Order: sequence, then structure tokens, then C-alpha cells
Amino acid sequence: MRPETEADLAGMIASASGPIAVRGGGTRGVNLNGELLETGGLSGITLYEPGSLTLVAQTGTPLAEIEAALDAEGQRLAFEPMDHRGLMGTSGEPTIGGVVAANVSGPRRVSVGACRDFMLGVRYVDGTGTVVKNGGRVMKNVTGFDLVKLMSGSWGTLGVLSEVSLKVLPKPETAACVMIDGLSDGQAVRVMATALGSPFEVSGAAHLPVGPDRTPVTMLRIEGFDGSVAYRAERVAGLFPDHKVRIERDPEAVADTWIRVRDIVPFHGVAGDVWRVSCTPTLAAELAETIKAEALVYDLGGGLIWALVPEGADVRGRLGSFDGHATLVRGSGQPKFQPEPAVLATLSKGLRKRFDPKGILNAGLMG
Repeated sequence: MRPETEADLAGMIASASGPIAVRGGGTRGVNLNGELLETGGLSGITLYEPGSLTLVAQTGTPLAEIEAALDAEGQRLAFEPMDHRGLMGTSGEPTIGGVVAANVSGPRRVSVGACRDFMLGVRYVDGTGTVVKNGGRVMKNVTGFDLVKLMSGSWGTLGVLSEVSLKVLPKPETAACVMIDGLSDGQAVRVMATALGSPFEVSGAAHLPVGPDRTPVTMLRIEGFDGSVAYRAERVAGLFPDHKVRIERDPEAVADTWIRVRDIVPFHGVAGDVWRVSCTPTLAAELAETIKAEALVYDLGGGLIWALVPEGADVRGRLGSFDGHATLVRGSGQPKFQPEPAVLATLSKGLRKRFDPKGILNAGLMG
């Protein structure tokens, strides 16, 4: 099924008698049982007002098309959505609907928030075929119960998105990256916490235990106006007089560095399962040691651990009970999402029953 209009989408869902597997660009490698429903026919930017920092698009619109339109006006999606293709070994084109449905957010989330924090409104079709609208197309018109954030990250289990409205932000004039070499994982987490807690507006904090030159490197990103970036980068570097610190000032080199973090480039083409562990940053190094990973990437100041492990490794079993959750991004043999506590599982089941009474939308994906 490939609807070309929202009305087509509603009719297809209303008449469905069995499971539906919803897919945008197919870049995240999620395979579900059911009749395939592709949203790529729902494509196009329907409203873009640079002066109001607002963009509205149908959900099958390629992310590249949206980023090109924003770039032409000196703007961007500030939450820095990840491109999964290299990690997952997939092709296709990421779509804005897929980004919203999975709440895809990158390293800048640590300073500006996630995709859901930039959502103004949604239109979607629920499991009965009913078209639902929530929020608004511009910031001043956002009203009503906040289904917008509920739909952001629901992975198509509550409804199939047809249109999304987002707040966008201006691109910064320049960027720099404070690089610290040779830190242990524990030292890196403490350094990132210090930098993020400083008044110098760090917009990214990541650590590669094995950097491009095979040695550990900790990275702290500074963005903004040229003079401000130069000043703040020097001040951040000055916070760590006892470490080997350097500052990368070339904007293209900085951008390449953070694409490497955003898309988890160190794991591309490397065999094994990939897990994404959200945790309390202060516990990151300890938890990472428990995982016994073959390779690691720390992001969000240590609040997010990417772990490459042998195929079939039970990362949740190794971690045991901890303050956070582990998601299987690439691999099989384990549930994709962390099993919920009984109370939350009951609430989630109730929500899915209300939004999708027939239980047909991406059935089994989230419990």
C-alpha cells in the first residue's frame, strides 16, 4: 500500500483486516509482519515560513529535501537527526515522518532537546481510519491536549503520521571543537560534565575510546557567532589545564567530527549487534564496563552509550537493573525495546488499545 493522500491513507487503514507494517524510507531496518504501508507517496513541504521559524511537511517528504530548503534560508533542524543507513547497512531515503515517529535526535539533544521538543503539530490516522489533528501549524496556534509529543517516538503504533509541523532554528555562524586526547572513560565523563555545567554553552559532548587515530578523544562542541565561539572555546579549554587539549577551528572539520558521532561511523561495516543505552551520565563508565563491548561511543555527556557487542549478546542481562533503558538498534534475538515495568506496560497497552482497537499498526513492535 502506498497512499498518495491523507484520505487514501485513512481508507486503507479503515478497510484493513490484518496487521499493517508502516514504513517511511526503510532506513532503520525494522521488519514486521503484516501488509506493507509505505508513506513515501505523502510527500512535499506544504508550508515554510522562515520568519516564523516554522515548517510543515507531509510525512513521506525526504529529510534531504527539508534540510536543503532550510539551508537555503540559513536555518536547520536543531535536533540534528541521525542517518541510520551506514550503521544499519540499509538504503532508501530518510523521511521526516520516520524521524518524528522514532523521535530521532542527535548529539545536540544535550543542549537543545529532542525532536519531540520541536514539534508544533501533527496530523495522523489512527487504527480505525480516523483522521486526527493536534497542535498547530505555527507556534501561536498550538493548543489542545499534547498528543504531539505522544506521537513523537510512538513508532507508528498509535497512528500513521500524515503531516508534521516543526519549529526550526537559524544555523550558527561558525563552530569549533575542543578536543582532549588520552582520557579514560571515567575521566572523559567527568570532563564532559564539567564542560556541560559551565556557562559556555557547549552544544555537544562525546567521547570515543578509540578515536580516528586509534587513541581516546573527548570532544566538546561550541557553536555561535565567530567572536563568541573563539572566546568560549578558549575558556572551555582552560577548564582542563592538566590535560592535553587542542581546539579544532575549521567548521568543515568540526562538522565531519560530529557527523561521525551522530551517525556512529565507528560501527559502520563492523559485524556485531549494536545497542543504545540511556543512563545516568555519572554511571556511564561503570555500566559500559559491565556491557563488555567490543567498541563504544559515548554521547550526550555520557547519558547515551552506543555499544558494539558480539551477535546475540544479552546486554540487558549483563546490565541488570539500572536507572535507564537499553534499546537493540541492530541485531536480533532480543526485544528491540526495554520491557516496561508492569504498571507502565498496562498503561501503554491501554493507550494502544484506545488508538488502535484492532491492534493492526506495527503490531508487536513495542510490546
